[in-house]
Amino acid sequence: MSTKSRLLGLAFASADVLVELDETGSVAFALGSAPAQGCAAPEAWKGRPFVEMLGRASAVAFTRELDQLANGVRSNPIEVVLVCDDERVRRARIRAFRLPDLAPATSCAIAYDGAAFTLAVPQAPPLLSGEGLLSRAREALNDQGDQSISLAFIDVPGLASAQDETGQRAIARVEAALQTASLDGASAARLTPERFALLRDSENTVDLAEVVREAGAAEGIMLSATASVAAVAPGGDTISTLKALRYTIEGCLRDGGLDRPDVSFADNLKKTLAGAERFRAMVRTRDFALHYQPIVDLKTGAVHHFEALARFGNGQPGPAIQMAEDMGLVEAFDIAVVEKAIQTMRRPGYGLIKVAVNVSAASLANDAYVATVLRLTSLKPDERNRLMIEVTETAALADLTAADRRLRALRQAGIHVCIDDFGAGSASFDYLRGLSVDLVKIDGSFVKDVETNPRSRTLIGHLVDLCGSLKLSTIAEMVETEATSDAMRAIGVNYGQGWLYGRAEPEPVLATTPASIPARRVGLVQGWG
Repeated sequence: MSTKSRLLGLAFASADVLVELDETGSVAFALGSAPAQGCAAPEAWKGRPFVEMLGRASAVAFTRELDQLANGVRSNPIEVVLVCDDERVRRARIRAFRLPDLAPATSCAIAYDGAAFTLAVPQAPPLLSGEGLLSRAREALNDQGDQSISLAFIDVPGLASAQDETGQRAIARVEAALQTASLDGASAARLTPERFALLRDSENTVDLAEVVREAGAAEGIMLSATASVAAVAPGGDTISTLKALRYTIEGCLRDGGLDRPDVSFADNLKKTLAGAERFRAMVRTRDFALHYQPIVDLKTGAVHHFEALARFGNGQPGPAIQMAEDMGLVEAFDIAVVEKAIQTMRRPGYGLIKVAVNVSAASLANDAYVATVLRLTSLKPDERNRLMIEVTETAALADLTAADRRLRALRQAGIHVCIDDFGAGSASFDYLRGLSVDLVKIDGSFVKDVETNPRSRTLIGHLVDLCGSLKLSTIAEMVETEATSDAMRAIGVNYGQGWLYGRAEPEPVLATTPASIPARRVGLVQGWG
């Protein structure tokens, strides 16, 4: 047996076709099996430029690899799409090498990957929006009976850049393929240009990433895709499940991707459901603490009131509260915070302190919160004069008129109301115009750079003048230096909050304020006005 025959036999051990290209890239020799039944045998490829037999993206990748290939070196596997005929394509892997004694000719070993498939674009209903998918999920969960339903989440990086005609056909093919793979063939959604989600029967084990890759290959585009699937067990809490799905999907889309790309969508959904149950249990058992940060009168140095800030055992509560707001769990938490604050106000030694608590937009969306607060203070109505409700300006109040009606009921009972984080959101002046309040808390992003940013100083000055004309008091957040405190006092801000006066502590602390603030009696508490 000749050396060439032995080499051919060795190559065939791991390849379906052997091809030799001349220095122009045309096929000089080909031997092996045809890529699909009815297609031309490799022997018929002779004389054709090899890249003409590849999909567009495959031709670019193959040419780039060959340009970098040195004599005596074997290339890395090159994933390509072979064009079988006018309707069919087939994926393949090519290993190219140049024997020094045959250079500049290039030898290629081609291994087919999977069966050939058609180029015809399947027809399917248009994809849903994210809201449409959640609506479809609600219907499916209500009707599922014993059927187990899953939600699949698919990423296709690079798909958004496919803007030419071929790319648009590939996108249409991907969308149709995913829709066909979905529950009832009509339960897939495109969430972003490169992200899809679909409902499916849990017993359907089709590899969705492979579905996407095949769809791209049909147009000669090599797409990469990742997919994860989260099962939704029958008989569960449909509303909670839908809220968890919404929260998880939005989390996956936040900042353009998963918070942790190495964690699958299924893991995120499971984590969300578990976190929601932990939050419910924490609220039921009141297993959280309130810490109290002082707010001082900038003229007298007296502690005016304290803001009650929630603290959980695992640290800062921000992410958990955000999840609770998004999943509709925060109303019970807001009530629990009020209860704990009132309990502190009733403890010996704290009979004069005043406390501000935060309320979410969700709690102001119905009458239950106001009714509960008034009930909790009904036995000691004087406590209402020592309680303040802070409405976060960044919260989205869908109905300002209804929210204002509820806030008016609190104010009529003697409870004060404050707009929190004024300036941080887009609805600042809508809130100021539409809500009945007593105080406005200026967001710390304006306050912290007032010493170096004249624009911040001017904005705060105008806001103080406006609030003064409306008979509203002002509070500056994030006062951390005496210079900032002096600036706020000079502008006319009434109260200050920040580390300069004290951090949030487990107990309200009536501590001495900085020397730059006029002396006061320890424990002095002023009225709200």
